[in-house]
Amino acid sequence: MDLHNRIVTIVGAARSGIAAANLALASGADVRITDTRPLSELEAALKGLRDRSRVQIESGGHTPAFIQASDYVVASPGVWRDALALQWARAQSIPVIGEIEFAWRFCRKPVVAVTGSNGKTTTVTLIARVLEAGGKKVCLCGNIGQPFSQYVSGDQFDVFVVEISSFQLELTETFRPYVALITNFSQNHLDRHPDMQDYFEAKKKIFRNQESSDYALINAQDEWSRGLPEGLKAGIRYFNAPEEKGNPNQTAAAAVGRIFGVTAEVARGVFDSFAGVEHRLEKVRLLDGVEYINDSKSTTVESGRWALANTPGPLVLICGGHDKGMDYRGLRELVRATVKVMIVLTREDAVRKTLREAFEGVVPLEEYTDMSAAVLAARRHAAAGQKVLLSPMFASYDMFDNFEQRGRVFKDVVNSL
Repeated sequence: MDLHNRIVTIVGAARSGIAAANLALASGADVRITDTRPLSELEAALKGLRDRSRVQIESGGHTPAFIQASDYVVASPGVWRDALALQWARAQSIPVIGEIEFAWRFCRKPVVAVTGSNGKTTTVTLIARVLEAGGKKVCLCGNIGQPFSQYVSGDQFDVFVVEISSFQLELTETFRPYVALITNFSQNHLDRHPDMQDYFEAKKKIFRNQESSDYALINAQDEWSRGLPEGLKAGIRYFNAPEEKGNPNQTAAAAVGRIFGVTAEVARGVFDSFAGVEHRLEKVRLLDGVEYINDSKSTTVESGRWALANTPGPLVLICGGHDKGMDYRGLRELVRATVKVMIVLTREDAVRKTLREAFEGVVPLEEYTDMSAAVLAARRHAAAGQKVLLSPMFASYDMFDNFEQRGRVFKDVVNSL
């Protein structure tokens, strides 16, 4: 991608935006960054720029003039596909791409791309470890927290394992992973997608540009995935077949390993030693006979279902956050069977209403707007031999920057008790 004497405007100055800006700078572009936040809130992020003197910053909101001077507009994952700034660019026929697409145009190594409603982080982590055990130098990046753009240049890696959200896939055009898979599909992000079909279409873009020399991995037991092989050009492989040993994350990682020549024995060794990922059913502390568990990565109904099904009750559940338009009533019987008290932690009235409508009469509910107060309430209700589980089932944006911060705050509070 020839960017010399080209103006590249980055919309959004979070981690991915800063990484894209640095990649553009290294490629000889004139770089601009525009963000809705005031400059005072951007200073910490802007310290990550390799040469701030070469970057023009617009803060406190976007303006048409700033956008319309661009040759390319690169959107960070948090920027909606129909955001006004992107509409201005399209109206002027300025190419609009996402950070994943931007990084891909500089990539010269195989990419394993993973999307899905649940299990993405665990799956990409397992894939990376299986490939490393097979002798590959692996870069684990993307939605897991390390931007693709930050690592894509250079020759230090043999393969990129990239976690990708539907938001990131929406603004891809030429992105073509060597191996692509959807872990599973269930309701999520209905605050951003108008319906489930639109959400699924965004996920399916992970396969769109693959050719016959590439691989599409299909979840054999996922209802939405059954029709995926029709029309795909890539070679089809299946994981999570009924006869396979291991959970879906493991069978997906083993399938990727086989493509790269990693034996089942090597993969099994990785699985046997895997202790899990941070913020996913992470054991924090045993206090007064009560076990505290951090599952802040849970942001959907199905991830909450998985956590409850794999955490024997009785337990005190801390849940809530930012509304994504999901329906929680399908969890009633599981909550009735496992949850002693539900502690609702949110600053949004819509979330409180949603959880009341789903669970009043099923389990006692208490509502809080502060993590410390929520944890103290959970401690009062939990008896020795029981558990306190933070499994929010909602996004974190009502009071935290991301699920990682939410999980760290929970752990800090628990460890201070």
